[in-house]
Amino acid sequence: MRYLSCFLIVSAFLSGIALHAKTISICADCKVQSISKGIEMALDFDTLLIKKGTYKEYNIVVNKPLTLLGEDYPVIDGEDQGEIIRITADGVTIDGLFIINVGTSYTSDYAAIRVVRSENYLIQNVVLEKLFFGIYLEKSNNGKVYHNKIIGDAKDEYNSGNGIQLWYSHHVEVNRNIVQGVRDGIYLEFSDNVTIKNNRSTQNLRYGLHFMFSNDDVYADNVFENNGAGVAVMFSKRIKMFGNTFRKNWGTAAFGMLLKEINDAEISGNTFEENTIGINIEGSNRITYRNNNFIRNGWAVKVLGACYTNTFTGNNFLYNSFDISYNSKLNDNVFNANYWSDYTGYDLDKDGIGDVPYRPVKLFSYIVNSTPETIVLLRSLFMDIIDFSEKVSPVFTPDNLLDMNPLMYKSL
Repeated sequence: MRYLSCFLIVSAFLSGIALHAKTISICADCKVQSISKGIEMALDFDTLLIKKGTYKEYNIVVNKPLTLLGEDYPVIDGEDQGEIIRITADGVTIDGLFIINVGTSYTSDYAAIRVVRSENYLIQNVVLEKLFFGIYLEKSNNGKVYHNKIIGDAKDEYNSGNGIQLWYSHHVEVNRNIVQGVRDGIYLEFSDNVTIKNNRSTQNLRYGLHFMFSNDDVYADNVFENNGAGVAVMFSKRIKMFGNTFRKNWGTAAFGMLLKEINDAEISGNTFEENTIGINIEGSNRITYRNNNFIRNGWAVKVLGACYTNTFTGNNFLYNSFDISYNSKLNDNVFNANYWSDYTGYDLDKDGIGDVPYRPVKLFSYIVNSTPETIVLLRSLFMDIIDFSEKVSPVFTPDNLLDMNPLMYKSL
């Protein structure tokens, strides 16, 4: 009974706040003509209705729980002066604004929208152009960044920022955003229990996604395409990556995804298509790679040392120049029941599993790792002969790196 009474009191209090909340209209012909003035006049939980027009303002501080709602996408022009909107209160919503001309600085990370030490925020339906950093979350938890469009014009890494950045921010959902033309599309550091899904991060200078020291995060159904170096995943634990597409990340130092010091993760149902390297793996252990598609990459999977107890099963390796590359003769990773387009074995008992084990590491990939210039011999008869001899009697490649049950048909 006591808990019910408390609930009713809290409900009545919140209802009272809602009843007294008001809407303040902002426009050139309104009583209130600037956003900063509207915030100053507003009470907690009020809504600022920002009418269509251009507002030349920057260093706007939202220091109370408010909703900033744009009507027909009003433009907030920071005139390259600095940061444009800074949120320092809990319970703030930014919705339907068009923000341009964030200031550039070599000492301060100016952002179009920065959230600082805040909770329960929502940033949605915002368009950002001509920016330094886009949306920057700093020590701010339990928020949502939804359905925004961030279009940068970055030319050099040293004077450009990231599209969406999280720093020490936990339990955040980043969903259905479009990010392009910035340094890193989405960047996380020290941010746990974050969900990144249904985003499209393309044509960024460096990484489509870049995160470090961020544990228990989920990345699902995103597209990372035509970025400078692809996606970098570093120094994190218990990561889940489902249903993402890594496509057309080409270059001498490019990859679909780099895994460095990643442990106890699950990578499944992803597509790695037309990348220089599908997945580049360094010092990463106890990862399950399941039901991924590796299509027309230079290297599908490149393993560079200290990678143990990983499992590859149910993956499709289709028309890659090299399926697996190893730089060590030691192997305790398991490759089982994958489909390999280069497999030429037979299936006499018609159970869908090849009767002859498949050896995915070619001697030529070992040679190219040591002497990159030899790549010009990729299609030569001589290379076919030495690959065949290594397959029959392994000397340079791990002799136990075999798929004992290669699939005869692609995995669904």
